[in-house]
Amino acid sequence: MKARVKWIDGVAMLGESASGHGVVMDGPPDLGGRNVGVRPMEMLLLGMGGCTQFDVLLILRKARQEVTDCVVELEAERAESDPKVFTRIHAHFIVTGKGLDPKRVEKAIQLSAEKYCSASIMLGATATVTHDFELREA
Repeated sequence: MKARVKWIDGVAMLGESASGHGVVMDGPPDLGGRNVGVRPMEMLLLGMGGCTQFDVLLILRKARQEVTDCVVELEAERAESDPKVFTRIHAHFIVTGKGLDPKRVEKAIQLSAEKYCSASIMLGATATVTHDFELREA
């Protein structure tokens, strides 16, 4: 896997993936940013959310669960001093579907957290990563 990050202006950057997609990242105004994109640490958190959601949806699809919507709400805390790594991350899944089995949803989240989600497992080296979920009927 390859990626490229090009400096634009101030502290704004354009991240480009090998798959041909781009995303603008920027810093806060007090550090020279213009607030035109997400912060790099926000991008890490979003990446974890996308990674774990991808796993959970794939596992539930294989388990023949009829999911109609899935949202992962992420909340993180960072260390007070440099390097300001994540110290705590909580992922709250809101899974909507028809007749969802709570045990299968719980198992899918557990498998993602412990076996499949590279981002969660990597970030778990410095942060306590927790998960919970709620089910909604479609």
